[in-house]
Amino acid sequence: MKLYVCWGTFPAPWRPGGHPCRNAYEALKEAGHDPEVVKSYGLGALPDMTSGRKEVKALTGQSWVPVLVLDDGEVVKDSKGIVAWAKANPAQAT
Repeated sequence: MKLYVCWGTFPAPWRPGGHPCRNAYEALKEAGHDPEVVKSYGLGALPDMTSGRKEVKALTGQSWVPVLVLDDGEVVKDSKGIVAWAKANPAQAT
């Protein structure tokens, strides 16, 4: 699975509710997943100048991250959706 994020998965104590990309990443890790993190850079509100933002737009029709792409190609958008998916789909022990 791939998790498209902005600049990283850093904490943002100044932001109420935390940073959306970190929230998505932490939820996946807590559920036992180990996503490949793809840094998209840029800003969703600006034109798609980076390859990461262009990939996200091709997948979702929009430039906002985080976006999770599962191994089967399913796409889960936004941090709340990714957190909900992670809670509903814990990793299976192998």
